[in-house]
Amino acid sequence: MPAVMINTLLDSMVSISDFSRSGATKIFDDVKKFGCKIVLKNNSPACVLMSPDRYRALIDELEDMRVCALASERLVNDTGATCSHEDVWGKYNISDDELDDIPMEYGVDFA
Repeated sequence: MPAVMINTLLDSMVSISDFSRSGATKIFDDVKKFGCKIVLKNNSPACVLMSPDRYRALIDELEDMRVCALASERLVNDTGATCSHEDVWGKYNISDDELDDIPMEYGVDFA
C-alpha cells in the first residue's frame, strides 16, 4: 500500500474516547473538510462518519455500477429479442395520460 494512502487512512482515524471527550465538534469539522473519519473502539474500526455529500456520491456511484453491471450482463446474454415500448405499456396497462401525470422531480423524461 503506498505511503500516501497509509497516511491518509491513519489521518482519518479517531478513537472513540477522543470522540466522547467533547472532541465531536472538531471531528465533525474534519468530516466536513476531509469527507470522512473512521471511529475506533478498542483499536478496531467501529463506524465511519462521512459527510452527506460524500455519502450521496458513494450511493450514486454504487447505483451507476449496478446499472452498468446489469447492462453488461444483458449485452452478454442478448438473444436479439426485443419489444417496443407500446408492447410493454400494453402488457402493464399504461397509457400516455398516466405517464403525463408523473412528476418530473423523479428525473423521468418520456418525451
